[in-house]
Amino acid sequence: MAKKKELSYTEAMAEIEQTLQRFRNEELSVDELSKCVKRTSELIATCKAELRKVEEEVSEILKE
Repeated sequence: MAKKKELSYTEAMAEIEQTLQRFRNEELSVDELSKCVKRTSELIATCKAELRKVEEEVSEILKE
């Protein structure tokens, strides 16, 4: 089984923005909505994790 490529913060945010744009333009069907909400939730978790990681790294740098 192939491992999924982890998205960068920028890639995740771009995908979230794309989904929001589709939602605002009423381009999402009812059939797609649940799937998109789940995917967006996963992307938000990815972004939060990356932000926490960067915050810890910056804190460590500033301690030095």
